[in-house]
Amino acid sequence: MRLAKDPKIRAMDASFDDPDYDYAASIAGRAMRVMAEQRIAPTPTNFAVWYQYFAGSHDDLRNAIDLLIDHNRPFDARTNQNLFETYVAPQLSAAIVDTSERLNALMGAAKEFLATAIADNHSQMQAISEVADQGQSGVDPKALVAQLMNELARAATRATRLEAGFVEKARELDVIRASLSKSEERARTDTLTGLANRRALDEFLRKAQVTADWGEPLSVLLLDIDHFKTFNDDFGHGVGDQVLRLMARVLREKVRAQDLPARYGGEELIAVLPDADLATCAGIAEHVRRAIAECTITRRSTGETLPSISVSIGVAQYRSGETIADLIERCDRALYLAKGGGRNRVVTEIELDRAGLRASVFERSGHRFA
Repeated sequence: MRLAKDPKIRAMDASFDDPDYDYAASIAGRAMRVMAEQRIAPTPTNFAVWYQYFAGSHDDLRNAIDLLIDHNRPFDARTNQNLFETYVAPQLSAAIVDTSERLNALMGAAKEFLATAIADNHSQMQAISEVADQGQSGVDPKALVAQLMNELARAATRATRLEAGFVEKARELDVIRASLSKSEERARTDTLTGLANRRALDEFLRKAQVTADWGEPLSVLLLDIDHFKTFNDDFGHGVGDQVLRLMARVLREKVRAQDLPARYGGEELIAVLPDADLATCAGIAEHVRRAIAECTITRRSTGETLPSISVSIGVAQYRSGETIADLIERCDRALYLAKGGGRNRVVTEIELDRAGLRASVFERSGHRFA
């Protein structure tokens, strides 16, 4: 099945944030019809995915779904959840994160104000003490000093209580700030693998691109689990999720501290390597491939040892002036050249140039490999 791309529906107008009833109803109707045809449960998260698909509000989501349709992938519960977590959830969390950032700044300013108030209080107390030391003419110095010292003692007690309260509030602010930081980190993390999600990946790539345009190398590796659909069908999605988490752990362990491993979507993982040329990235990719091939996978519920898993990996290096989409597309072609060449391989963009006609055939046919 191929979903029609109606430009009148797919093109976004400026009023998307407050669409008119007819427009919204049209998009919702198309979404619900396709969900019914595909036997997709009409849950809020699934509806959010398909509404955005037909509204054309998210290019990456549209491309991901079109790719799945091209290759007859079923839209089961897990696939729809992956689409939601990868493309829709980061958008929903962006406003929350933005609010958290503003609150963070406000708390920092409040804490600074409290610290200033404490310092001012100490200064005032010191000034009063100096006046008391000077005394006043015509007044019994002993009586004056006694009175001042009494007031100072009371003021000091009040100030101590106030300062203790300020310090306690400052601690509470630190706790809130830490909590907000954790919330923001969760908003940037894929829930299944623990790797960076699409939002964090896009931000990292944008920053890395700026540095790369100044001459620093930037490379990317894209990893896909071989025969993953068959593995899922044979052993169930629970075991499939276990395998994905294992692949993510290996990838995280093999890349460098400055690199960003992330979930790209479905069973595809990606790593962005700043300050790494093609050869360096290919070497790391080979370490990842070998480590995964050597992994022993055990079904937790029974202790049964399952068949080994392999991955195919594509590697590409950023070319100054190109778009990130160009870089990823070239890396994706290298990945699927690895699939077409027998799987369990690392292929760089250099081999794309060598393959020439073969790579272009893959592009024209739109063929993808499991």
